[in-house]
Amino acid sequence: MRRIDRILYNGKIVTLNSAQPHASALAIAAGRIIALGDDAAIRSLADADTVVENVGGRQILPGLTDAHIHFELTAQSLHEVDVFEVPDKQTAVERVGKHVQGIPAGQWVTGHGWFQDLWQGSSFPTAGDIDAVAPHHAIFLTAKSKHAAWVNSLALQLAGIDRTTPDPEGGQIVRDAQGNPTGMLLETAIGLVSRHIPVLTLEQRADQFEVMQARALAFGLTGVHDFDEPSALRAFQMMRERGTLGLRVVKQVNKQWINAALDTGLRTGFGDDWIRIGGLKLFADGALGPHTAAMIEPYDGEPTNFGIITLEKEEMIELISRASANGLPSTVHAIGDRAVHDVLDAFEVVRREEQERGEHASIRRHRIEHVQVIHPADIPRLAELNIIASMQPIHATSDMQSADRYWGARARWSYNPRVQLDQGVVVALGSDAPVEPFDPLTGIHAAVTRQRADGAPGESGWYPDARLTVDEAVRGYTIGPAYAAGMEDRLGRLAPGYLADLIVLDRDIYTIQPSAILEARVEATMVGGEWRYGGV
Repeated sequence: MRRIDRILYNGKIVTLNSAQPHASALAIAAGRIIALGDDAAIRSLADADTVVENVGGRQILPGLTDAHIHFELTAQSLHEVDVFEVPDKQTAVERVGKHVQGIPAGQWVTGHGWFQDLWQGSSFPTAGDIDAVAPHHAIFLTAKSKHAAWVNSLALQLAGIDRTTPDPEGGQIVRDAQGNPTGMLLETAIGLVSRHIPVLTLEQRADQFEVMQARALAFGLTGVHDFDEPSALRAFQMMRERGTLGLRVVKQVNKQWINAALDTGLRTGFGDDWIRIGGLKLFADGALGPHTAAMIEPYDGEPTNFGIITLEKEEMIELISRASANGLPSTVHAIGDRAVHDVLDAFEVVRREEQERGEHASIRRHRIEHVQVIHPADIPRLAELNIIASMQPIHATSDMQSADRYWGARARWSYNPRVQLDQGVVVALGSDAPVEPFDPLTGIHAAVTRQRADGAPGESGWYPDARLTVDEAVRGYTIGPAYAAGMEDRLGRLAPGYLADLIVLDRDIYTIQPSAILEARVEATMVGGEWRYGGV
């Protein structure tokens, strides 16, 4: 056995390894776990140079991975005007007015997180609301869902948007009765304005990423699956060049960059254990917040609104097929039940093609992102097609009132990883930050309780049959993402030969009251055998 670099002992280790579910000590060498066992056996492996650390009886879990995060957008949001889930429109307006003070006129100001369903009347805001406090700054505020943007008149002017501007394919410029833009942009129409916002330099973006990484590590994240643009990949690589990268990154390739990726011969898994390529990312529809998620039946109370299809099924099949034939799986955003159905149809076609090539389904680890509401007839299909369900438990507690209001009885089948686990589907959990907070313990709490922090909607939670056990939720942040990344042989568990990625908690989340999970704190985070946050 090689020389041991570090030993942790006197811990309550949950390994997620069925061959050795629990241990009190583990040994690490060259960034990997070498052995686990009782204190005496593992401590006997130490020599004079081994760092031996007493965990003090605290719980150790495998490092947690956020399987769906927009790292660049979240990092950027830490430096923007904060309008996240403000209780009313006036609060958002006041925060914009305060934020622009001292910023030279003519500059762009961005923000994120408003959600009109929290406001009285649930109506969309307008450009005029912001003009009153910031007439000389271009204001761009994305909705919590990221599928709508609220801009002021100067932003519309700088983008050249007026009553004659046509709606882009897959998007909508919301207009008043006279046909004038109101300042609300939906889906692809957001890009009409966002492309005019000055971009950061690579160094500035990497600086923001380092601030974001510090917060992620403090929350117990040791890895992320990122869904932002290639600029995020460049920033991660800059961090690695600087020697500051401390998270494991799986980078998805968005639709507009697929030709470049295929032309260079990139295949899933290209890279190493720190930065690797995932798959093709597509959008099939919008989101519940702006009522653009594509539905089989119309929204309750909106008999003509079926949402927005942002990618026709034929094109989806062509893209997924071409990516698969060239070594890339696909991961498709689908929130409404119509979108989920269409994506499953597309994957069914491509799975047949893969079978004809003699490829086992596990070779192309296709995913559906969100699976936010599914038609009962489609429930078995993810398992039948071996499709990963990438879901975000905190969406359920955040959106439950809107789901009940606009989807009615269909809400029973929404935000429901339980139904997929029961079918034998691999479930990978995440946050969709900055849409939701990226603290994974918050996500675990939501998955286990189906309650908000204040206990709403009651003791049993929202659709309590959808609740997960703590162990299932933890596996959703560990084993699920590891499998989705093709790294299940070295990540997601604490076992000999696995990467030494782990966290230390201040309490045992398996035994405390589920409501108390929100009070649990990460005291230390280790990635690759090094403490990246805290320590023992």
